[in-house]
Amino acid sequence: MLQRPRVLVLSAAIGQGHDGAARELVRRLDRRGLDAHVVDWTDLLPAWGRRLLRDLYAPSVHHAPALFDRIFTDLEHPRRPASVVTRRLITLAEEPVLAAAADVDAVVATYPLAGQTLGRLRLDGLLDVPALTFLTDPAAHRLWCHPGLDDHLTVSDATALDGARYGVALTSVGPLCAPRFSRPMPVATRGRVRAELGVPDDVPVALLVGGSLGMGDVEHAVDALGRDPRAWTLVACGRNGKLRARLAGRERVVTLGWRDDVPELMAAADVLVHNAGGLSCTEALVAGLPAITYRPIPGHGRANAAVLDDAGIAPWLRGPDELVEAVDRVGARPRRRRPPRPWWTEERDASAAVARHVLGAPDLVAAG
Repeated sequence: MLQRPRVLVLSAAIGQGHDGAARELVRRLDRRGLDAHVVDWTDLLPAWGRRLLRDLYAPSVHHAPALFDRIFTDLEHPRRPASVVTRRLITLAEEPVLAAAADVDAVVATYPLAGQTLGRLRLDGLLDVPALTFLTDPAAHRLWCHPGLDDHLTVSDATALDGARYGVALTSVGPLCAPRFSRPMPVATRGRVRAELGVPDDVPVALLVGGSLGMGDVEHAVDALGRDPRAWTLVACGRNGKLRARLAGRERVVTLGWRDDVPELMAAADVLVHNAGGLSCTEALVAGLPAITYRPIPGHGRANAAVLDDAGIAPWLRGPDELVEAVDRVGARPRRRRPPRPWWTEERDASAAVARHVLGAPDLVAAG
């Protein structure tokens, strides 16, 4: 029996966006007849490097947003301290990545520093199989782009256009979201979920998300939405139990912990309000739920918000009155029963792009 071509996907357990895209890519590659598996790039680092990336991300966003914003900006400049430390981590990962990729036919990164490692290895001639990266952010960044990579895959044309300033070609291939977000929901789902959450049928509902870590100025957004005398807010607090406790008991606010039924929650809502830092915006657009950016997190959140706003994908609203008006306006529209799929086809798909590099042409098996 012939061995299936093997693909290594390098992700990072920092939030859920990178891992979510990696898992969906593996599922689609499997459907195309390729054997794919995920390795966490941060697991290949020494302990101090893992702690630096995993443990300081959320606290810096929460408690030192100005510092986080400065670090994000400094990473665009190779000689600044943040870039020097980052290059050290990228270099330390080279040998472990080569070992992990010893028997594979291609490597794909869904985390920017992993992509930088792959680009360096390809440019130096040490990695002899195709290396690609999939940008999980709407905004490109120097760390997402490397001339040594064989391909840069993005969700939308807006991201591809934004990335052109780094001198590399980016290819829009559509989102890597689980198929349940694109499947039409039964008509009864909306009413059932609202009833389970104690939300009336005839009011506008905003689903407010802050990623798996409940990051950003969520409480400010809840206060802003509370100015609407009719609207209800479903707050997805993720794994942030402290945030959920602080918001408990507010009028017309339903706080939620970690949930696996996000497509159903989206069916019950009229609009998604997000901080531009996670995967939820893409999932909402795939599900046909309008998205609004409000109070984006610093750094990549603000960069993402700008790209989404400029492209007309998700407006970036600056004030509470704008937010209330937008929620009322969207809540008055009838929801589509079948979400549109404007961005991708079976041929224009991340797994098809990877398959082309591995096989020379995409497999005939549908990604599904």
